[in-house]
Amino acid sequence: MKLFRISPFILVILILFVMTGATLAHDPTFGGEHGAVTLELIAEGFTSPVDLKPVPDDSGRLFVVDQIGQIRIITADGELLDEPFLDISDRMIELGFAPIMTENGEEFFDERGLLGLAFHPDYAENGRFFVYYSAPLREGGPEDFDGTNVLAEFAVSDDPNVADPDSEIIMIEIDEPQFNHNGGALNFGPDGYLYLTLGDGGAADDNAPGHTEGLGNAQDTSNLLGSILRLDVDSGDPYGIPEDNPFVGDDGVPDEIWAWGFRNPWRASFDAGGNHDFFVADVGQNIWEEVSIVTSGNYGWNIREGSHCFSTETPSFNPLDCATTGANGEPLQQPIIEYSHNVGLVAVGGYVYRGSALPETVQGHYFFGDWSTHFNRPNGKLLLANNPPEGNGDVMWQVQTLEITNTENRSLNEFVLAFGQDADNELYVLTSERVAPIDNTGKVYKIVGVEDVSTGFN
Repeated sequence: MKLFRISPFILVILILFVMTGATLAHDPTFGGEHGAVTLELIAEGFTSPVDLKPVPDDSGRLFVVDQIGQIRIITADGELLDEPFLDISDRMIELGFAPIMTENGEEFFDERGLLGLAFHPDYAENGRFFVYYSAPLREGGPEDFDGTNVLAEFAVSDDPNVADPDSEIIMIEIDEPQFNHNGGALNFGPDGYLYLTLGDGGAADDNAPGHTEGLGNAQDTSNLLGSILRLDVDSGDPYGIPEDNPFVGDDGVPDEIWAWGFRNPWRASFDAGGNHDFFVADVGQNIWEEVSIVTSGNYGWNIREGSHCFSTETPSFNPLDCATTGANGEPLQQPIIEYSHNVGLVAVGGYVYRGSALPETVQGHYFFGDWSTHFNRPNGKLLLANNPPEGNGDVMWQVQTLEITNTENRSLNEFVLAFGQDADNELYVLTSERVAPIDNTGKVYKIVGVEDVSTGFN
């Protein structure tokens, strides 16, 4: 496997390990309480499970996306089928970018792969589903770019447990300057449209080759990078554009863009209840991680990191002043949750709880997580957020850390990769024990109990 020189992104993360806590900001949204959850192991043997979706056909099956290029099925009886539903590993870019020393020896870090899955709401009738994956650089792509990310449509075969690999329709190809910040969350919204989150193209600061000089890709709406796309997959060829997308008809701006100003929006979900809000976790750089309820608009990167000013000249320190609007005078939207690298390094988006198996005290609360407090050993966290009673849009949601009741040290001791939700709105946690997408330490847990969760948090 070919390995490359470690990227500036990873060097920044490693430098943070030797910084003292005093150099990082206070986390006002953390109240200090620690609730707890009980996890039940549902399936194991994955490499790097990064998404889990129920299929909308009343079969009770769960489909797990493995970063190495496979989609696996967990049956309603809890059996993990041996044969993948889909295997597109032969269409993907070769994984294995940056070597790094871990507690298991030298591994590599890679954010590319098979990253997202969404079933059409009418899948039971039409068999259509959509995936997002990292492919080799397309013919005609910029020769110094890393690769091309692909949004594609597939169809199920005559066997409901096997997709038709020859049914692929490539919908969008997005050239990626660097290997990281690919985004990749795919979701159908309550409006019936398909939403895809895209990162800024990689490297650091949104300021590197392949990034718009002086502006950054995320603030440059002439390209798709650093944005969330909103597509009508039931019209057009291969898709149509919703009429109320914000840039429809604007010269030089892709009609697909619905929201922009993101660094690496990793995992997103629509609330199954309430106002069906769209929760998006955006991975920060040196200091702040954030989660936002996203509507159409500008979410600030690289003018801001979280709610704080950001400067490419001092990326490890927040300037006191910065712009409050984007290039076109639009306001910068604020997150509902933020926390510093005192808490963890990578925000992993989750779900608002709308199931019936857990206590009423967590109804409407947002379960999410953080990948790990360390880059070289697994120490992921589960987190729970609640909109405070006085919440009026200007007050951050309150957050508490969730311990694990059924581990010896009440810690997860694994990397948190993603969350999932089944047809009954019960929640799952996807993990692995390796930095690299290698081996078979990937697991799927179900959240089956909660304890000591404060209703007020503070």
